[in-house]
Parts: sequence; structure tokens; C-alpha cells
Amino acid sequence: MRTWFWHHLDALRTTLARLLRTPIATLLNVSVIGVALALPVGLYVAVVNLQGLTRSLGSDPQLSVFLALDAGPAEVKRIAAGLRQHPTVREARYVPRAEALKELRSSTGLADVVDSLPANPLPDAFVVLPRDTSPEALEKLRDEVRGWPKVTHVQLDAEWARRLDAGLRAALLAVSLLATLFAFALVAVTFNTIRLQILTRREEIEVSRLIGATDSFIRRPFLYYGALQGFAGGLAAWAIIGAGIYVLNGELADLSRLYAAQIELTHLNPEDSGSLLAFAAALGWFGSWLSVNRHLAGIEPR
Repeated sequence: MRTWFWHHLDALRTTLARLLRTPIATLLNVSVIGVALALPVGLYVAVVNLQGLTRSLGSDPQLSVFLALDAGPAEVKRIAAGLRQHPTVREARYVPRAEALKELRSSTGLADVVDSLPANPLPDAFVVLPRDTSPEALEKLRDEVRGWPKVTHVQLDAEWARRLDAGLRAALLAVSLLATLFAFALVAVTFNTIRLQILTRREEIEVSRLIGATDSFIRRPFLYYGALQGFAGGLAAWAIIGAGIYVLNGELADLSRLYAAQIELTHLNPEDSGSLLAFAAALGWFGSWLSVNRHLAGIEPR
């Protein structure tokens, strides 16, 4: 076990030294990989931030629960308790009919018309903010609350929720397609880089086989080379996205003041950052593995 560990450690050290001996070529390869990864990951970051921005601007779907005109205080308390204890309800705000009429008078400019009414025609209501904003969950909650006693109508902006959900699903599908395309590009770049490395070190590989080196021993440094190059490309992508977010946040400051809301893009969280680096390293390793298996078999001692 100790011998195996030292063999891998020596291969890793040798590979790092080889990368540092060709800084220009390494920098160019890492830059290409970083840009290729930054495009789909940047779109993913944009979608995640869009979800957060829509919530901060108060555009969450909500339900308006209208009670019967003859609903008394006991029924109102019972419905309020049912909504606030419901596992899928995040917040339930009670709007008395008198407050609703006052808001109608002040917001529509129809104060004379409202004052001429013989009685308040508006019912008591609740404004409900759900925890799960998917269309299916919203419709399920609406149908359940609609069947409660003294509830006459439940209004749901389901069409808005469907459009938002469809838009976000389309954006995530675009992210997946871009990630697939650029993952193929990363594998291709690594494949060609390792092919050149094998051709450059052909004589060294032939001598290694003459003295009894196994294929796994010869293959190991190339696999580390691809994995380290992919990992460095992942770091470059992470830095590119961070720089882009920094620049955009400076421009979004004016927009935040106009909307009186905190509009600020956030970077990848630690879990997503780790996934990006691991994914980049895995693609580099895979490209190296394909290239080594393809070209190493054709090199035999003379």
C-alpha cells in the first residue's frame, strides 16, 4: 500500500513539474478549458440568481382566499389557524373587509364611487404565500382550501407560475445542452494535448517498456496531467464567473436603487464550486484516458 501511494505521489509531482516547465502552453490550454466551462456554468449561475431576484422583487405566486360574506369571527379564526398550520403555507396574511375597502378607495381613485355604496361589498380575505411555488403544488393547495367551509373562492395566478416554471426549465435545459457540448470540447482538447505529450515522449516510453514498466505505470503521469489540467481549467472558469459577477453587480447598483430592493448576483455556493472543480478534473482525466489507450498501444520497443 505504501509503495502504491509513493508511486502515485511521485507521478503527481512529476506531472506538476512538467506543467510548470511549459507555462505558456499550460496557460493557453487552461484558458481554453476555463472559457469553455464558464459559458454553461455562467448561464446556470444566471438562472439561479434569476430565481432569487424574482422572489426579492415580490413576484412570488400567491393565493387569495375569499370568505363568505356571512363568515363570523369564529370561522375567520378557524381558517386562519388552518392556513398557518398548513405544511405547504409559508405565510398567511389576513385582510379584513374594511381594510380591503380602504385600500380600494385609496388606490383606484374611485373614492366617490366607493363612498356611494350602501354597504361594503368586499369579503374578508387571506393572502397566502406558499412554500412550494411549482404549478402542481399551487393547484393542489388551491383545490384543498377551496373545499373548506365559508371559503367561497380561491384565486391563483397559476398561469404566471406555469410561465415562470416553463422558462426556468427551458433555461436549465439550455444549460444542460451547453454543458454537454463544452464537455465534449474539453475532452477533445485534453485528448489532443495528451496525444502530443505521448508523441513527444515516445522514446522515453519505449525505454520504459524495455526495462519492464507496466502500462499502468506509463499511463499514470498522463492521467494526472489531464486531471490537473482540467482542475486548473475549472479554477479558471470559477474565476471568470466571479469577475463577471463583480462587474455586473457594479452596474446593478443603480437598478437596486430604482426598485428599492437588493438586486445582487451571487457566486456559486461551496457545493456547486466543488462540483465544478470535480467535474472539470474528471473530464480531463477521461480525455487523457481515451488518448492514452488509443495511442499507447501503437508504441512498442524497437
